Amino acid sequence: MRITDIQRCEVRPGRLVEWTLSPATVAAATALPEDSRPPAYIQESHIRTARCVREDGLFVPTWLGTAFDLPGPVDLDALQEALRAWTVRHETLRSGFRWAGPARDELRRFTLNAADVSLQRAEAGDFPDADELVRHLQDRFDTVADALCWPNLIYTAVVRDDGASVYMAFDHSNVDAYSLTRIAAEVHELYTAGLADAGPDSGDPAASYVDFCELERADADGIDARHAIVGRWREFIRRCDGVLPGFPVDLGLEPGGPLPRQQLLCEPLADAAEAAAFEAYCRPYGGSLVGLLAATGLILHELGGQPVYRTVVPFHTRVKSRWSDSVGWYVGGAPIEVPVDRTTGFPGTLRAVRAELQANRSLARMPLARVLSLLGADFRPTSPDLYSIVSYVDTRTVVGAERWTEQRAHALLRVSYGDQVCVWVNRLHEGLWLASRYPDTDVAAKNLRLYVERLRDHIASVAHGSLPAVS
Repeated sequence: MRITDIQRCEVRPGRLVEWTLSPATVAAATALPEDSRPPAYIQESHIRTARCVREDGLFVPTWLGTAFDLPGPVDLDALQEALRAWTVRHETLRSGFRWAGPARDELRRFTLNAADVSLQRAEAGDFPDADELVRHLQDRFDTVADALCWPNLIYTAVVRDDGASVYMAFDHSNVDAYSLTRIAAEVHELYTAGLADAGPDSGDPAASYVDFCELERADADGIDARHAIVGRWREFIRRCDGVLPGFPVDLGLEPGGPLPRQQLLCEPLADAAEAAAFEAYCRPYGGSLVGLLAATGLILHELGGQPVYRTVVPFHTRVKSRWSDSVGWYVGGAPIEVPVDRTTGFPGTLRAVRAELQANRSLARMPLARVLSLLGADFRPTSPDLYSIVSYVDTRTVVGAERWTEQRAHALLRVSYGDQVCVWVNRLHEGLWLASRYPDTDVAAKNLRLYVERLRDHIASVAHGSLPAVS
């Protein structure tokens, strides 16, 4: 699924309909007792970061979303029931947090019963101008899908005679990028069933992310500052001069300056044949992720001159198959250090990256927020992103992926403020797609453009046999 933003997903004019959790649902949530299952560390870190940034006087939207088309004419009652049934299926979407404790500094969970979940539909009006519609959608998503509010999700449909375009937004605490890739197929399935049976059955609930949070947190709380994982992070951060790693090129930022606005760069990186050839070349050393990191390390060494490429690699934490269909934020990070000044070309860098990933990938199962709390350092977050990332996901096996082009399906990012560079590369049936969020400075734009062009050239040279075979 292509990652983009609401401005670039080809929004077309039409009549806008919105769904939010109903007043009755909100009232039921207000009266709920505490759910003893705690937030995941990554959820708590996200919400606390949002509060810190807000207290510093800046509103930084961080929602994620999805977009896809339904063929028309669209039955809005059937679509509403499909959206309700899908929401009920995933427990995290009917769970939220309240501030509690004497200082109102403790996050406590509450969770609605499935029977208490209903949606309220509202007609937002006709939007003959696509640009005006985009502005309206972004403003609504910013307001509703806010980390510091609940409910923090909103569903919309732009209705036309030939069908409808569905746009859904969620605060990041409830979804990760992989969760977004599954939504189009699930809602389509429920909607089609509803048209046939006059009321879709949500089926068996997916495994609950709320349950996962409880299990992960119990495991994380079982370690202390003497644990080997904490020691390895401590040494890594020490070698990063006491901070988590950023993108090792000049981004044109002033030290201590205000959080900058960001820009988005998204475009094809390689076609299907090149993506397959690149994967085949890198497969002996772990595949395209290893190749992407190795190429990135070499390119950033050329651009920035750093002798060692240090980064935190995101990995999913769906380590058991029961979580594979679950909506939630199943992401951890593993630190790697690649001595790019001493490796022998691309094959040597592939070996170095593979060795680092083999040694450190297991660290991603321990929430970094827990590790940082045990390190005792002051990591008060001042940016939505703690560090820069380069992420790779092969999405071709996701249910419904073969229909994404036909359905005009996209994963949506909100690009607002931040001082880090985040790069996502997705393998699609059509090839490799890159999206990057970066600080909006001329220097950063120039260096990101150079990075992407050299990455594209590197992948093409591998695919077309310009590099020696890996041995």
